[in-house]
Amino acid sequence: MIAVIAKLPVRPEKKEEALETVQSFMSKVAEEEGCVSYTLNINDQDPDTLVFIEHYRDMRALGAHSESPHFKEFMKQSKAFAAGKPEITVYNQVAAV
Repeated sequence: MIAVIAKLPVRPEKKEEALETVQSFMSKVAEEEGCVSYTLNINDQDPDTLVFIEHYRDMRALGAHSESPHFKEFMKQSKAFAAGKPEITVYNQVAAV
């Protein structure tokens, strides 16, 4: 299993636009084969950073996600509300409960 934590800082005045765009994007991600889970999270201490916690069956599924038309479109749309580049970290999951 592959786990990903992706952090995307957003401009506070564009946060609602970002959340709407993410909701549309996530509905398409839910249909991806090999995507086990994909969540959007916000920390009260840093409310203008969207944190995506993702799980994929394997690297092939992650690669398909990254190459999908809806991912590419989301990255293009995110330029309108992003306050910086995304920080993406990929992990090999070794245990779960």
